[in-house]
Amino acid sequence: MYILIEFQSTIDRYMPLRVLVYLGLLYQDLIRGRNLASSGKLPPVLPVVLYNGGRRWDAPVEMGDLVEDVPGGLSRYRPRFTFLLVDEGAYRDDDLKLLRNLVSALFRLENSRDPERIMETVTLLLEWLAAPEQDSLRRAFTVWFNRVFFASQKDKPKPPELRELKEVRAMLAERVEEWKKEWKREGLEEGRKEGRKEGRKEGRKEGRKEGRKEGEANILMKLLELRFGELSVKDRKRVQSADSDTLLKWSEQILTANKLDEILSS
Repeated sequence: MYILIEFQSTIDRYMPLRVLVYLGLLYQDLIRGRNLASSGKLPPVLPVVLYNGGRRWDAPVEMGDLVEDVPGGLSRYRPRFTFLLVDEGAYRDDDLKLLRNLVSALFRLENSRDPERIMETVTLLLEWLAAPEQDSLRRAFTVWFNRVFFASQKDKPKPPELRELKEVRAMLAERVEEWKKEWKREGLEEGRKEGRKEGRKEGRKEGRKEGRKEGEANILMKLLELRFGELSVKDRKRVQSADSDTLLKWSEQILTANKLDEILSS
C-alpha cells in the first residue's frame, strides 16, 4: 500500500481534482516500473491532504461535488473520488496533548502561538526522542524549527542555524520573556493611541473617561490576540462592554491562563 500526501496551507476548492491527477500520475509511474500487486492489479493508495491553514477547511473533499449532476442513468459516470483530509487546526490543544505522539506534537507546534506551550512540547519531544536511534527524528524537528518556526518570525532577528532540539529549547527560553514584554509594550501603545482618539471625539471630560476605558479594552484585546489568536466578534463585545475593574482583573490573568475561556468566564 502507498500513501500519497499533499501538504496545503491554503484552501483549494478544486483539491479533489488536483489529488486525483497526482494519483493518476503515481499509478502511471507504478505501471511503468511494474510495481503492481501480486494479483497484477494496481496497489492501493491512500490519498491524504495535510492542511495547516488558519481557516478551517470548508471546500469539497469529494470529486463528485465538483461536477454538475446529470439526471437519469448518466449520473453513474460522474467521477467518484475522495481524499483523507487532515485539518491540523481542527484539533483542540487539550486533545492533542492527551495523544502524546509525534504527530500530535507537530500539530501542537504548528497551531500554537504561545511560546510557553511550544517550550512544553519541545521538552516532551526531548524526552520521547532521547534514544540514540531517534537521532534522525530529533534532527527533523530541529530542521522544522529552523525553516518554519523561526523563519516565520519576520519581525524578529533570525537565530543562527540550530543543530539540536536542546539548542531550540535554549533559544525559546531566551525568547519567552522577551515576547511577553513585547506583547505588553505593543498592547499599551495601541491602547494609548485608541484612547486618545476616542477622547477627542467624545469631549474632554466624558472623552477622557471613555477614552481610558476604551484604551484599557483595546490593550486587553491586543494582548489576548497576541496570546490566543484572533478574537471572535462575541469575545470582542464582551471585552468592550466590561467595566474597568473587570478589565483589570482579566489583564492580570493573561500570563497564567492556558485558554481564553479561563479569562473571559471568570
